[in-house]
Amino acid sequence: MPDLAQIFSLQQSTARAKPYPDYRERLNWLRQLEQQLKEQLDALCQALSEDFGHRSTEESLRIELLPCLQSLSYHRRRLKRWMKPQKRHTSWLFQPARNFIQYQPKGVVGIMVPWNYPVFLTIGPLIAALSAGNRVMLKLSEDTPATNRCLQQLLAAVFPIGQVAVFTGDAEQAAVFAALPFDHLLFTGSTAVGRKVMQAAAAQLTPVTLELGGKSPAIVAADANLDVSAERLVFGKCANAGQTCVAPDYLWVDAKIQQPLLEALTSAFQRLYPQERLHQDFSWLCTERQRQRMQSLLQQAEQAGATIISCAEHSWRHYLQQGSGLLPLQLVLNLPAEHALWLEEIFGPILPVKSFHSIDQVFAELTTLPRPLALYLFSANKALQQQFIRHSHSGGVCVNDCLMQVAQDDLPFGGIGASGSGAYHGPEGFTTFSHAKAVHAKGWWHPGRLIYPPYNKSWLNSGLRWLLQRK
Repeated sequence: MPDLAQIFSLQQSTARAKPYPDYRERLNWLRQLEQQLKEQLDALCQALSEDFGHRSTEESLRIELLPCLQSLSYHRRRLKRWMKPQKRHTSWLFQPARNFIQYQPKGVVGIMVPWNYPVFLTIGPLIAALSAGNRVMLKLSEDTPATNRCLQQLLAAVFPIGQVAVFTGDAEQAAVFAALPFDHLLFTGSTAVGRKVMQAAAAQLTPVTLELGGKSPAIVAADANLDVSAERLVFGKCANAGQTCVAPDYLWVDAKIQQPLLEALTSAFQRLYPQERLHQDFSWLCTERQRQRMQSLLQQAEQAGATIISCAEHSWRHYLQQGSGLLPLQLVLNLPAEHALWLEEIFGPILPVKSFHSIDQVFAELTTLPRPLALYLFSANKALQQQFIRHSHSGGVCVNDCLMQVAQDDLPFGGIGASGSGAYHGPEGFTTFSHAKAVHAKGWWHPGRLIYPPYNKSWLNSGLRWLLQRK
């Protein structure tokens, strides 16, 4: 394949030759992509399991492939409406005329994909960029080579490289990629790398959407249904072995229910992942770097005097020290405030737990912390729900569940502050990759020339003053 600069130049030329692909062409892109995706489901699941060491086909279908197909269906059904010019009000002072917004493709879009959801985080933003009529360059993670090969073949079967191009190089290529003068750049990954990407894009004045992460808290109030809350927390924390940017990072629980909730979490884990199916259904940590990091965090927690409760049959050492990537859910209690588990995004199946005695204590501490990508509240109290929705800052809120806010086709997905900037999914995906061009259109006759000079029309001057001073 030609190098980055050559492909970028080719896609620019393609975009200039056809700056506004019509509805039928865009719809055809989406239909062909959907057809190829359906044909490659098994191959993609096999590739994902190869890259992770083990990931069950059923989990890959549920958390990566199904959301992609849902998104394709959602975009196809709404595309025509999104593409229509959007009427805007025209003041009587400017009549006869009309105002409207014309959504125009930005041109060439860059998308940088992480390793944790390599299919969903490739296809999801690609769907939005194609719906908006753009050409797209994708930089996939070098940590998922088997999935990358499968995605390259899938996309090459649908699109010429002047429309969609895929790159799979290392960090050096990623740095060159981020520095290209894209018309829009979307990056999903860590906050630390996000800062570097934004810095590189700033040199080109490239608009950037950053989907980062951070420490997303889950708060369990005293009135929560313990069994339901525990089951949903276990699913949210254990899907993809916790390697999810919106996974509950730590748990805040009312002190009155801490012990029964811990018991409910262990029971829920053993029900969802029974010992005889644990090795089949629970995903592995994707890389050796991830395995070493989880082991180091747990060792440091033990050395700091924390209590570690394994929700599976054996301790964490039994699993990680065998050299596999399997690590069942670990609950961590009595952890010192300065420990790395409180300071860094965990990105794995480790759940630190702390208690509170007053919900005001939670709000006071939340205001001092970096704004997370997600916030989870478990409570039936409507007033408390509204308090969190209105007065806390996070990319999104999910009440009495985990992760499901990301699966809603019609809701935007994005962070705030340290967890990101900008959003996509839903209509916001289409608008993120489009330029909202303002159009004011007139005929040949209009009264606007009354405000042109010379300004010696006393009757007009009096009328203007009356307009300005009226209430």
